Amino acid sequence: MKLKELLNNVETEKIIGNEEINISGITFNSKEVKAGFLFICISGFKADGHDFAAEAVEKGAVAILAEHEIEGIGATTVIVKNTRKATSTAAANFYDHPDKKLKLIGITGTNGKTTTTYLVKSVLEHSGKKAGLIGTNQNLIGQTVLPSHHTTPDFIELMELLAAMVKEGAEYAVMEVSSHSLALDRVSACKFEVGAFTNITQDHLDFHKTMENYLEAKSKLFSLCRIGVINNDVEAAEYLKDKAKNCEKVITYGKNKAGDVKADNVELCADGVKFDLTYGGETVKISLGIPGEFSVYNALTAISICIGLGFTLSDIAEGISEADGVKGRIEVVKTNTDYTVIIDYAHTPDGLLNIINAIRGFAKGRIVTLFGCGGDRDRTKRPVMGKIAGELSDFCIVTSDNPRSENPGDIIKDILVGIDETDCEYEVVENRFDAIEYALDHAKKDDIILLAGKGHETYQILKDRTIVFDEREIVQKLIGGFEN
Repeated sequence: MKLKELLNNVETEKIIGNEEINISGITFNSKEVKAGFLFICISGFKADGHDFAAEAVEKGAVAILAEHEIEGIGATTVIVKNTRKATSTAAANFYDHPDKKLKLIGITGTNGKTTTTYLVKSVLEHSGKKAGLIGTNQNLIGQTVLPSHHTTPDFIELMELLAAMVKEGAEYAVMEVSSHSLALDRVSACKFEVGAFTNITQDHLDFHKTMENYLEAKSKLFSLCRIGVINNDVEAAEYLKDKAKNCEKVITYGKNKAGDVKADNVELCADGVKFDLTYGGETVKISLGIPGEFSVYNALTAISICIGLGFTLSDIAEGISEADGVKGRIEVVKTNTDYTVIIDYAHTPDGLLNIINAIRGFAKGRIVTLFGCGGDRDRTKRPVMGKIAGELSDFCIVTSDNPRSENPGDIIKDILVGIDETDCEYEVVENRFDAIEYALDHAKKDDIILLAGKGHETYQILKDRTIVFDEREIVQKLIGGFEN
């Protein structure tokens, strides 16, 4: 592709060099540069891509996309105001706009994104449609599973994934859209058929600084979609409706407040949820094999999306009923013990509250919550999570999550500020492997041991390295095998 074609609809301020040169690839990682590439200079939080432009040219880059001129660069240089935003458009051009060849469904919110993407995919596939999925757990193209490194991939990887889905014959792409990706313009070139908002609770304030900024970032999704789907039960519902006023259509859903899509007669069971779904004067029975009140909301989000896509309520109900659980979301580990081990990704205050309340609905014995908080992330949520765990659990084991560059002991001290406000008994075991061993060794009949925070992750990020840490395998090792 010629550089001038790649720059179509990119707002350039200055081009120094030849626009007619051919571009064979694009990247913002200087280590990935090959002959004929366009190298994009991203001003990152830890490093500035402009500092690597010379290295990229030495490796074969024939053009540079930058926010200012770089002295001594012997390659065509394109100057733009914002390389992040420009790259989103350039990547779409390079991969021939795969987002326009698919019906894109974007789901944002603090909690519920991953499960909701799988529920939508289940409905689509039940209806005979081929769908791709992009999210926290994994990326799916047809039946091929690809690893996932971010909730929402960077702008170049995203277009590459969408192009691969088009090649595989997919008609739809269901994707989680993080607040980071919206704030950093990773999806600014995408046009979503449906954009859905699940909920918002405290998270990522290390990046967004305030809840207002966090909400503003997430609400950007409605400027990129044709149909907006909004949870009418969240406090920010009216704000979101205002942000979605330019959508062609807005669908609201709720359980407590009346919305376009309504759940009534909700039954919370140990093996799932059931409720009556009403939309447009029609009512159908919904049954989802994932327990917890939050599962009702996840189902309502997915149902509202599929209504927006034009599917019938009967097809939606059948597709929801066929949905499997998601790895790392209220995942029961099969054991041969008289107690139960559950793994869940809950790593926010609301996520922890939801999962413990869900377990409380079917627990016969104690709820023992093992959890920590991530390092180099929002510190203010640590005591909040400690208090929630202490108030809702019968016993807590406070340990590490992904401490990253922080001292695990300091993170735990922040958590204990909250848990000490409750009457809950707890034990501090800093090493997470030892903490799991302690939990299993002290488990009693009918206990439910909740391993919270890691979920689908099979690693732990320490100060100097990332180690293999799959809690399923650890439980297997400690108890001597899974139940057949």
